[in-house]
Amino acid sequence: MNASKLGVVSWIALILVVIGGLNWGLVGLFGFDLVAAIFGVMSLLARVVYVLIALAALFMLVKAAKHGKACAPSSSAPEQPMAAPPESGGGPEGGRTEG
Repeated sequence: MNASKLGVVSWIALILVVIGGLNWGLVGLFGFDLVAAIFGVMSLLARVVYVLIALAALFMLVKAAKHGKACAPSSSAPEQPMAAPPESGGGPEGGRTEG
């Protein structure tokens, strides 16, 4: 994703995903839930923040999937036939020819 081309919603989603990731890092490393410390353990506001972070993550996932499809090579291009490997004479017959 090019940061200069992100819209307002994408920036908000990105910030929320980063906040969520950092919060989970704090929970995993230190057992400290910053969102709960700020808004209260499972308070309505904390739950709203958790839901917004989850929605932001889903939004970014869909955006990344669309971006990946846009960058994928087109399947409409004709496939090029594979070139045969050069004969080296060192195959299973040991380079001998029948004769």
